[in-house]
Amino acid sequence: MRPASIRARMDGTGHLRTDRQPPSHAGRRTCVGCRRRDDRSALLRVVALADAGPAADLISVVPDPQERRPGRGAWLHPRADCFEQAVRRRALGRALRLRAALDLSAVQEHLAAQ
Repeated sequence: MRPASIRARMDGTGHLRTDRQPPSHAGRRTCVGCRRRDDRSALLRVVALADAGPAADLISVVPDPQERRPGRGAWLHPRADCFEQAVRRRALGRALRLRAALDLSAVQEHLAAQ
């Protein structure tokens, strides 16, 4: 007798089912500005980096278009209106779980260059 976990995945002919679809939420993230859900490819990931320079009390938030930087990230539509909403609502600090002052100039320059 086969274990219950295998029996549950079998079709009526005794073969394992292989027609599984990925979950519909796979690769979906929420923009911290407008709070709309979208695919990862449509959003820009931003991460926080601690500065070691003269303004060590500021934490830099930088864009991560390749999605490779370590640490907690926040997702944002690459549009000025979503960025402005996130700044106005102070959503980036909450999403990144930071209480210190944030330097958002790198994200702003990245969005202006697009």
